[in-house]
Amino acid sequence: MQDENELSQFFANGFAPADLPSMASLLRARHYLDAFITLFRGGEDEVLVRLLILREIGARADAPRWSPQDLQMHFSYLNSIKLDTVLKRLRENGLLIWDVDEQLYAMSESGRVALAALGTVVQFADGDAELGYLTSQVAAGQSLGQVSNEVLLNLLARLNELYTDFEAALESQSEFQIRAAREKLEKVWQWVEKGTDVIRTVLTDDTTDPRVYQIAQSIALAQARMLRLTSVFHRRLSELASQRVHLGQSGLSTTNVADWLRQQKQEKLADLGRDLVLFHPEPAFVVSDVLLDVTEFEIIERERPTHVISEMPQGAAAQEVGAVEAERLLAAEALFDELSRLVAQGMGGDLPTAVLAPTYKETAYRLSLLSLLGDAEAALEKSVVADIVKLPLRLEISGELYAPDHPEVASISAGRLMSQ
Repeated sequence: MQDENELSQFFANGFAPADLPSMASLLRARHYLDAFITLFRGGEDEVLVRLLILREIGARADAPRWSPQDLQMHFSYLNSIKLDTVLKRLRENGLLIWDVDEQLYAMSESGRVALAALGTVVQFADGDAELGYLTSQVAAGQSLGQVSNEVLLNLLARLNELYTDFEAALESQSEFQIRAAREKLEKVWQWVEKGTDVIRTVLTDDTTDPRVYQIAQSIALAQARMLRLTSVFHRRLSELASQRVHLGQSGLSTTNVADWLRQQKQEKLADLGRDLVLFHPEPAFVVSDVLLDVTEFEIIERERPTHVISEMPQGAAAQEVGAVEAERLLAAEALFDELSRLVAQGMGGDLPTAVLAPTYKETAYRLSLLSLLGDAEAALEKSVVADIVKLPLRLEISGELYAPDHPEVASISAGRLMSQ
C-alpha cells in the first residue's frame, strides 16, 4: 500500500496509476521488473559485478544448484567480502533462492527471466545490431503466437528513423555522407531481410490481431522503401563518381584530396596554408549572431567519425577506377542492345536468361540495372542507364529461385521480362 501511495504522487489528482493501460502492464510485470531494479541499482562497477555473478551462476546447466563452497571456489578471483555482499543482495531481493534444508543456492524464476533478457542484449551488443535485437523480439513473439504491439511499434519507429537518416544523406549531395549511409544500410540490411520473413508470416496468419496486422503492414511498407534505397545509393554514387576531377596523371581525384584533408589536424592544415593567403579575409557579410550559431554547431553538435584512417591512393588508382567505370559502361550497353532486340520482336524473356553473364560481378550489375525499369527519377538522366529504364518492359519476379549451370552463380531469382 505504501508503494502505491508513493507512485500516486507522480500523477495529477484524479488519475490512478492502475487505470492507465501502459502503467497497468508495467504493474502486472512488477515481479520481474523488481529483478532488474535489484541488478541495476547503484554504481556502474557494482552493477557489472552483480551481472557477472548472476551470469556465471546461471551458466552451469548440468549442476544448477550451488553450495557456498562451490561459489567461493568458482569466484576465487573476487574479493570474498564483496562476493558475500552481492550474494546476500541477490538472495534478499528474490533473484537467488536459498534452500535451508539442503544448504544450496538456486536461481529463482525472476532471476532466470532477467538472465535470459540480459543474454539477448549482450548477444546484439557488437556493431550496429539495434535493428537485429528488435527483429529478434518480433520473431520470438511470432513463434510463440504472441506478437507484442509495443515491440512492433519500436521496430517500425527504428525503420522510419533509419529511412529519414538515409534520405537526409542523399539530400546533402555529400559523397562522404552518402558513402557512410550506404555502409550503414549494408550493415542493417541482413536484419531487414530477416524482418521481412517474420512480417510475411504475421500477415499471412489468420489469427493475427487486427491492431498487430495494421502495424505489420506499416513495417512491410517501411522495409519496401528501404529496399529501393539500395539502387538509389548506387545511382547517386555513380553520378558523383562521374563528376570527380582527376588531378592530371597523378591518379588522385578531388575526393581523395578532400578525404585526406578531413583527417589532418588543425596545426598541419595551418602549415599547409601558410604563405598561400596574402591577406586576411574579412567577410563583412557575416553577422556575429549567425557566425556564433555556425561555430557552436561545428564545435559542439556536429558528429564526426572517429578512428577513420584515410590514405592517399597510389598513382594507379585512377586508372583502376577508370577501368571499372569502362567495364560497367560496356556491360550496360550490351544489356541495352539485348533488351532492345526483345522490344523490337515484341516479346519478353526469362529473367535468368537476360541477366546471366560470364562472371558473378557482371551478372549482379545487370540485375541491379533491371531493378530500375520504370524508375521515373532514373529516366531523367542522360546515360545508357536511362535508356534501359525507358524501355517498354516491366520486371516480374516470382520469388522462387533458379539454379543455373554457372561457375560463379549458384542461384538467381526466377521471373520474366514482360512487354508493356
